[in-house]
Amino acid sequence: MKLDENYWATRYKENRIKWDIGEVSTPIKEYIDQLEDKSLKILIPGSGNSYEAEYLHLQGFKNVFVIDIAREPLENLKNRTPNFPEEHLIQNDFFELNMQFDLILEQTFFCALNPSLRPKYVEKMKELLFLNGKLVGLFFNFKLTTSGPPFGGSAEEYLELFHPHFKILQLEDCYNSISPRSGNELFFIFKKIK
Repeated sequence: MKLDENYWATRYKENRIKWDIGEVSTPIKEYIDQLEDKSLKILIPGSGNSYEAEYLHLQGFKNVFVIDIAREPLENLKNRTPNFPEEHLIQNDFFELNMQFDLILEQTFFCALNPSLRPKYVEKMKELLFLNGKLVGLFFNFKLTTSGPPFGGSAEEYLELFHPHFKILQLEDCYNSISPRSGNELFFIFKKIK
């Protein structure tokens, strides 16, 4: 299966987006709620319908960017939030992005990528973040299988992937997951150190 633009566009057109919870996820919302600097340059990769971007925008964050390989979810965000800056809606391959950010929020993008791309994901995150920038979000915590997306993983795997380039500030069982994901998510905060 090729997880390309056509694959994801079809999923949105056919409304086969069971991972979409219809609102900002509780762990991400609670993290956003403690952010004080509204000038942070923030990216949400593989953004999907991006309720997180909508929430950030409504909270006064004006430097929020989203990227998705499919156009449909970006249009959905724009329809819900008409004054979201058009130039901050990027339809492209994440691995082609050439910008830098203070904060990147991970919400169901990592688990949607073919696991063979995980080392490339780590390198790209390192490239996209300013020094001391943070990668924050959720990883699934269930056995990595060949069927997906979503593809799982473990804390041990994530530590091995990220530790060389990031300071692991937090990687622990998520206590405030939505109930369908309870016990299957890890909340993390990684800081780029070099």
